[in-house]
Amino acid sequence: MRVLGVDPGLTRCGVGVVEGVAGRPLTMLGVGVVRTPADAELSRRLLAVEQGIEEWLDEHRPEFVAVERVFSQHNVRTVMGTAQASAVAMLCAARRGIPVALHTPSEVKAAVTGSGRADKAQVGAMVTRLLRLSAPPKPADAADALALAICHIWRAPAQNRLQQAVALHTAHATKGRTA
Repeated sequence: MRVLGVDPGLTRCGVGVVEGVAGRPLTMLGVGVVRTPADAELSRRLLAVEQGIEEWLDEHRPEFVAVERVFSQHNVRTVMGTAQASAVAMLCAARRGIPVALHTPSEVKAAVTGSGRADKAQVGAMVTRLLRLSAPPKPADAADALALAICHIWRAPAQNRLQQAVALHTAHATKGRTA
């Protein structure tokens, strides 16, 4: 499974591609940050994020895109920019028919470190160890993008089984009502 992780942001949008399957060593295929100037017009910044993500999709051809679920913060301006960058990432994936998964920050931290309250340094250290890198990716947005991809690879099999079970249950329930 090849996953593009996206840590959305307007100034720095972390991107990272990881390949592998749960229970086996994972491989980092690329990591980076799509940057936009803080003083640029919002529409131009969103366009730059879109172009950057499209380049990553073209180069790495992921099967899934994992995006950090936007959560409420005290700074409304920051959360708006994060939500807008998140929407751009989802739109880019949807345009290509690539499934998108949203993961909360605490879900990602728990998957990678074992604690949903881990700090950025702990996440970076575990990403470094799990992907057998010589140093943590910089900036933290890049490490967070890799953590998102790792989280998805590890959690997708269980999520898929759950979705299949719900679909099967719904199909049986619907069939029972129409009979």
